[in-house]
Amino acid sequence: MPASWKGRRVSERTLRRDFSSREELADYLRTEFAEVVNDSPISPIVGGRRAALERLHSIDPVAYARSRNHLKGRVSVLSPYLRHGVLTLSEVRDYALSRVNVPEQAEKFINELGWRDYWQRLYRQLGKRIWSDLETYKTGHAARTYAAELPQDVEQGHTGLACIDGFSRQLNETGYLHNHARMWLAAYLVHWRKVGWQRGAAWFLRHLLDGDPASNNLSWQWVASTFSHKPYFFNRENLERFTSSEFCSSCKLRQACPFDKSYEQLEVQLFRPGSGRTFSSSASLQAEPTRPRVKPTSRPELFWMHGDGLRQASSAPALFVFDLSVLRRYRITLKRLVFLYECLLELEVDIERGDVLACLRQRLRRDGLSQVATTDSPAPGFIKICRQLEAEANLNILTEPLFLEEPAGGMDLARFSRYWQKVKASAMAPSR
Repeated sequence: MPASWKGRRVSERTLRRDFSSREELADYLRTEFAEVVNDSPISPIVGGRRAALERLHSIDPVAYARSRNHLKGRVSVLSPYLRHGVLTLSEVRDYALSRVNVPEQAEKFINELGWRDYWQRLYRQLGKRIWSDLETYKTGHAARTYAAELPQDVEQGHTGLACIDGFSRQLNETGYLHNHARMWLAAYLVHWRKVGWQRGAAWFLRHLLDGDPASNNLSWQWVASTFSHKPYFFNRENLERFTSSEFCSSCKLRQACPFDKSYEQLEVQLFRPGSGRTFSSSASLQAEPTRPRVKPTSRPELFWMHGDGLRQASSAPALFVFDLSVLRRYRITLKRLVFLYECLLELEVDIERGDVLACLRQRLRRDGLSQVATTDSPAPGFIKICRQLEAEANLNILTEPLFLEEPAGGMDLARFSRYWQKVKASAMAPSR
């Protein structure tokens, strides 16, 4: 607990901040959010900026570029902290550049940071459309033929396939998966089990500590082929190579492995003839310019902290509200809630639960305030609250430190390759 908080009077609405252990925190959250939060193990990944900086300072961009596709490669596990704004893209990029001799050695690492920036820009354009097919399936199968329910054997890790069950259990128990494991699990659900990508995306959002609707949903669409040129799928050779045969050697179904075929054979089995070769790309998506950074018209009297910006961006008294409607909608698991709460416990912020707008309004009325500041977010719910709040208070929306300069002529977001071609030089340059 920050020293300045000792002895501070806490209202009945404000949630606790004093816990002797993670287990005590988890027990408190089980009770406080019993009506909305599904129980789950606590993730070994700890929330908060101290843990984030420890991970950041251990990155090796050169080793990352060489081994990132392997399940035991030198990945950073920074995504939960980036997703919630504990770290910013620019500070991670700047530190990565400081760890290499020449910028090119950090290019692959920074390219991955670019994917997050890309997804967030699309989110601002698409809003709730990220839950709808952006393009038709390139599999030869109509969208209506994909199942609307998640198979229980996959969700519970009881398929009998050691790899799929291992990935499912890791997701449920830790709230984190290597990117390659996410792709394999998504491809299995969509292409082998013919489950609509939306069901898998919702499953991931319940558990992933870095569960961001944009990055998550659009990645599922990339695998499914509703936002890519062709479906992503894999075979046993690919899986064994990048897992060092960790699963195949002990799999009870290794003699009847559904992935043990050539790519050509799997393409014939999974897709209709020629479907993987034909596509029609989505309409050109021109990115709107990033919201200009603004200075508050007067000193903020209240700082509204939210789940996309868990950092102390203002010296004003801060308020965070757990949005019960969001927790219910996504059926958030306990491990995600523990991670968020741990991030908040390192910050000077009142923590409440309820309707976000109602809590903000109550604080403004109670303390006679009219100046509010917050950090920016592309989430439709955030934008809706801002529009309502602007009618009642002077709202200043702050943007995070700049990751890249807007290219002349704007950006084409229809594909990542087009985006990266325009922004690479700027993204690879350290902050000024």
